[in-house]
Amino acid sequence: MNPTVMPCDIPEPFDPSRTPEENAASLALQKALCIAERVGEGVIIGADTIVILDGKMLGKPESPADAVRMLGLLSGRTHSVVTGFAIVERPSGRHVTGTERTEVTFRHLPPAEIEEYVRGGSPLDKAGAYGIQDDYGAVFVKRIEGCFYNVVGLPLSKLHTALQDFGTNRSITEE
Repeated sequence: MNPTVMPCDIPEPFDPSRTPEENAASLALQKALCIAERVGEGVIIGADTIVILDGKMLGKPESPADAVRMLGLLSGRTHSVVTGFAIVERPSGRHVTGTERTEVTFRHLPPAEIEEYVRGGSPLDKAGAYGIQDDYGAVFVKRIEGCFYNVVGLPLSKLHTALQDFGTNRSITEE
């Protein structure tokens, strides 16, 4: 199997009346359905990641200054990373969603280090303004509790299990 990556540029607003898990799963499903419109047959996987600090959802920064602000907020603190994923089958339209939550603690980040990281451009397309998979973003992390791949943006173990269940119609809740 050779997967194809197909971006789908959709608005990613948060619904404050919904939990981070509900928001992430909903956005993942919207992305997968957007791609499903272009695919005649196959299985489509969509994903969306949200960073939560003090009960507030942080998406992608709107500007370099916003990235600096977000990283300053995360500095020296623990935050949650929630990734939602959706599996959609075409042409049937059958689908399922799931989520994963991981706790991440940053070390204290000096302002000059934050500025240098943001100047590199990497944080501008990432929830919470960092990528744990980046050489530089990785050194911000002091501790992680949960799935590392969830913080990267796709909880591989949970997705694998969901794909197995999806293929056999076992133990899945369809929407």
